[in-house]
Amino acid sequence: MSVASVALSPVYEDYWNFPGRVSGQYGPWSNDSILIYLTVGGSVIPMRVLESDSIASVKLRIQKCKGFFAKKQKLVFDGKELSRNNSRVRDYGVSDGNVLHLVVRFSDLQAITVRTVCGKEFEFHVQRKSNVGYLKKQIAKKENGLFDLNNQELFCDGEELEDQRIIDDLCSSNDAAIHFLVRKSAKLRAVPVEKDFEVSIVASDENKTEKAFPVVVVPVKKKFFLEPININPNIVLSPLIEKLIDATYLGLETGKHPVRSSEGSGGAYFMQDPSGQSYVSVFKPIDEEPMAVNNPRGLPVSSNGEGLKRGTRVGEGAIREVAAYVLDHPLRGPGSGFVDEKGFAGVPPTVIVKCQHSGFHYSEGFNMKDGFDKFGSLQMFMKNCGSCEDVGPRAFPVSEVHKICVLDIRLANADRHAGNILISKDGEDGQIVLIPIDHGYCMPENFEDCTFEWLYWPQARQPFTPEEIAYINSLDAEKDIELLKFYGWDVPQSCARVFRISTMLLKKGAERGLTPFAIGSILCRETVNKEAVIEKMVREAQESVLSGTSESAFLESISTIMDSYLDGLFST
Repeated sequence: MSVASVALSPVYEDYWNFPGRVSGQYGPWSNDSILIYLTVGGSVIPMRVLESDSIASVKLRIQKCKGFFAKKQKLVFDGKELSRNNSRVRDYGVSDGNVLHLVVRFSDLQAITVRTVCGKEFEFHVQRKSNVGYLKKQIAKKENGLFDLNNQELFCDGEELEDQRIIDDLCSSNDAAIHFLVRKSAKLRAVPVEKDFEVSIVASDENKTEKAFPVVVVPVKKKFFLEPININPNIVLSPLIEKLIDATYLGLETGKHPVRSSEGSGGAYFMQDPSGQSYVSVFKPIDEEPMAVNNPRGLPVSSNGEGLKRGTRVGEGAIREVAAYVLDHPLRGPGSGFVDEKGFAGVPPTVIVKCQHSGFHYSEGFNMKDGFDKFGSLQMFMKNCGSCEDVGPRAFPVSEVHKICVLDIRLANADRHAGNILISKDGEDGQIVLIPIDHGYCMPENFEDCTFEWLYWPQARQPFTPEEIAYINSLDAEKDIELLKFYGWDVPQSCARVFRISTMLLKKGAERGLTPFAIGSILCRETVNKEAVIEKMVREAQESVLSGTSESAFLESISTIMDSYLDGLFST
């Protein structure tokens, strides 16, 4: 995105007083000072930073001037996320006049201001995923039953709102609060008439004058579609997956609209149960992924097909979500248990589906002749009490952290942060259970963007237990690649190589008694420009074999190099 195109967008009006600009800290005499532009919520904000500033310090400055909590910010430049907080602005190639896209994950709570026609006003907070009907009930409770729910009309910006409207749909990206007007509506009563498929609505206005008019009742056609995509006809859907699809279908059939999440940098929709009181699944369309054509967060479309993380491709997030579920074998190892037995790491059941609904997002100018069908991953919604981002890690059981460590190392996950690990409580004693979600960036083509937030947790420095080591020893990368092919994903050679190497590292490291921290540190870069140790191993192996060497010969070479490095690390 060029500066010329930025000029066409709204710009922060009070530029000269903008907290990120001069004020004595950066002057025109500073050679390190650069002017960047942030795009957020349709606005363009100029901001002056230092090339030597860390990404973390830039986020803190944004938090100070815009109020967006630093941990909930995602900065994107030139199609790539600036994910390493300790790396400097210059490390990502950001220079004077560049445009950064700011994606903000909002709180689940929305501030509401309600005003009545008689001038009474009050405030409270509700879940963004609640609907207007729920809000009406809260208003009635607030006013001790003063308002009759059947006679309430709720308005926002002059628009009367239906009960099924979702609060989050009424919010713009910069809304700190939304304002409603509540007033009594005209009383309505239905009177039968002598015509087929008709009823008569009698309206009583303030003058108590009744007017009757017929309304023709027309059978409603289904405005949605949902079915699983089964690439391999030999695959029989498990009972758990069938239950997941049936529950999602029933919610749509009873008129419950998909609720778009306020989290993340792509489109994700919570699918409701028939009551509308709880969620049963999460649907992520591939055309709404970050950098995809219908992305709802305003991110630019990828120019070369590469995804937000290096080594991933736009539109492949769904198959990777399913791959994480398929490869999350039960504790007793691959092929040891029932179809629906919980996996070692607890990845929620996931399947690829085709879905159609008017509630999904389509970018302005999108050619509807291409069809309304959305393809994507459908994942079971897991009840939780928040994510690891909301609390400190010290209370997490070591075993719960280790299971995610094993999964992430094995899949070379490029997007493991605290926000995509849910917290649940199990049993009468409230034992904490961690649930890993969002695996659209696992099994990448290279190791450049591997990031594990758990590296900084104390549990990662504890050694694996004998039971965990036994599970790791049971893993077989070749069988897993064949398993994914059976499920319809012929894993690209570059992704398969990364998967083989990361599985090899996990097994060799566990065998030597290395901790998850020690193994994970080999996979992850310290800064964006400093190669990870595993990348050095791969480069050394590539230099040691002849051109055209078979994949098995290359893996033998990297195995030897890895043994030498790990033996030296273990001895220290």
